[in-house]
Formats: sequence, C-alpha cells, structure tokens
Amino acid sequence: MLDELLDDASRHMDLSLGVLDHELTGIRTGRASTSFVEGLMVEAYDSQSPLNTLATLAVPEARLLVVQPWDKSIMTAIERAIENSDLGITPSNDGTVIRLPFPPLSEDRRRDLVKLVKSKVEEAKVAVRNIRREAQDDIREAEKEKMCSQDDAHKALDRLQEITDSKAVLAEEAGERKEAEVLEV
Repeated sequence: MLDELLDDASRHMDLSLGVLDHELTGIRTGRASTSFVEGLMVEAYDSQSPLNTLATLAVPEARLLVVQPWDKSIMTAIERAIENSDLGITPSNDGTVIRLPFPPLSEDRRRDLVKLVKSKVEEAKVAVRNIRREAQDDIREAEKEKMCSQDDAHKALDRLQEITDSKAVLAEEAGERKEAEVLEV
C-alpha cells in the first residue's frame, strides 16, 4: 500500500514537471519555434481553434516563423489572433503566408524572461511539495489506522523525501537549461 502511495506521488510530481516543461517551451527566446504559436486560439469558422489545426507552421530561419493557412479566407483572423497575443511580435502578411520575425532580445527583456523562468520553476517546486505533503498525510493516516507499521511509515516518509528532492533537482535543471537558452546571444 505504501509503495502505491509513493508511486502515485511520484507520478503526480512527474506530471507537474511536464507542465513546467510545457510552460518553459512557451517562453520566447531570440529563436523562432512553432511551439510559441501552435496552441494560439484563432476565431475561425464560428469557433475557437488552435492555430496548428488551421495552418502549416514552419521555421525556415532561426529568427523567422512562417504560418501558411490552409484556407486563405482565415488569414486576417490568424493575423488578428497573433497581434492580440502576448507574443510581442508583429505579423507580416503577403497574401499567402504570414511571417513572424523574432527580433533579438534586449538585455532587459532577457532579465525579465530569466525572472519568469525562475518563477515557473518555483511554481513547479511548490506543486511538488504540495504533492509530497498530501502523500505524507496519507502515509501518516495509514500508520494511524494501523494499516502499516511505524517503521514502514518512517521508511516511506524518507523515500518520499528522496523522491521529492530528486524532482526538485529536475525542475531546477530544466530552469537552468531554459535560462541558458534565454541568455544565449
């Protein structure tokens, strides 16, 4: 039973780290990436649709993202969605494709992005610690209900702390990789 609790906690912590990875992917560096816009919601055909279901996304150069809609009639809707997003990029429409030039980041913007990365990492670590706290409560409850021995409960709590520490290290490493990417000129 305690092994199941530990496995469940580890799995939930892994999900939190997955969310962190997804959020870090969306932080814009000086390089173009389709991940910045693929989930962008576009008002088309009387509904909201993700951009990657309406167009082909390509990165022909390191600082250029090209959006080629499958239906030219939604070109302005895509352009409007990009302009209204928080990407800070001005789209260029030539009638067949939309070009998104990624300007090099200023030093101030890089520092702001590093702060954002640090806050995302801290949020992930808080989520991991919350999962640890819930698992600790479950382990203590199992001990209290005499479903496990006191020694087994202490061993499980120690193992839970080891799992938590390893997940926190993984979150830190992900943050350091993204910081290095952001600071790369």
